[in-house]
Amino acid sequence: MSDSLERLYQAVLAAKDLDPATSRTARLFQRGPSKMAKKLAEEAIEVVIDAVNGKTDAVVRESADLLYNLTVLWASAGVRPEDVWNEMGRREHMLGIAEKLPKAVKPAKSTLPKAPATPEVRRRIVALESRLRKQR
Repeated sequence: MSDSLERLYQAVLAAKDLDPATSRTARLFQRGPSKMAKKLAEEAIEVVIDAVNGKTDAVVRESADLLYNLTVLWASAGVRPEDVWNEMGRREHMLGIAEKLPKAVKPAKSTLPKAPATPEVRRRIVALESRLRKQR
């Protein structure tokens, strides 16, 4: 599988500077990371919907679209498939192949008094559609 994604990645790199009128990949690069992220999210949602509805053939087709759009976003972000494989290898070494790293490790309970709580700073979530409108 990694060979197929590597070939796809190389094809994406080769197509990114083609004429956007004839190349979907070049068009995505021209429109920028926000459009790429939106397309990736749309494909992921389609995979989920088809999987929930038991449409195996559609899951296969939409998964191929999802991988294509993920590869385009990787190329735009300067991420190589090898970088992802290395991270997967690191995780497998730590936790086993099927595990995902926890977001945060909870510290062991302490008998010391707790420090006063400080408000957690959160990043604002902005819908992609609103960003696209602002860019126009």
